[in-house]
Amino acid sequence: MTHPSGIPVFERFFRSVASIKIDKNDIRRFREFVDEQIDDIAIAGRNSAKWNGRDVIVAQDLPITKGIQERMREFDQLEEAEDIRELLRQVVRQPPGDVTFAEDTEQLLPELFGGLSIALARSFRVVDPTVSNPSTEHWNRAFTLFRLVF
Repeated sequence: MTHPSGIPVFERFFRSVASIKIDKNDIRRFREFVDEQIDDIAIAGRNSAKWNGRDVIVAQDLPITKGIQERMREFDQLEEAEDIRELLRQVVRQPPGDVTFAEDTEQLLPELFGGLSIALARSFRVVDPTVSNPSTEHWNRAFTLFRLVF
């Protein structure tokens, strides 16, 4: 494993998928993004499971769009994928207490967050096609985009 916080791995990841240069502050913002997405996805999954009479969230309960499925497949092909999976397993906090994932659903989460991470990295280019090092404003706009659709 590289640096304990994973900064070099995430720097390579953002550079390879979107030609974006990130720094330590960006890693903090990225972790906020992942935490927020976990909560949103867990709550949506919990609601879907309850609607279907279950207490445990299965993969079909998760709000995974066609675009995110495609990004998940891309993530699986990345050179950095295994390092990022390992880092995500370490840094991803647990969902809210009233959420229980089935084992196979829990194993899907690093893939899902890998796919979301690719979408996030590429969203900077949508927000500003000339960006090379995202500012706080870029991050805020990217977060706003995700909040609109997730």
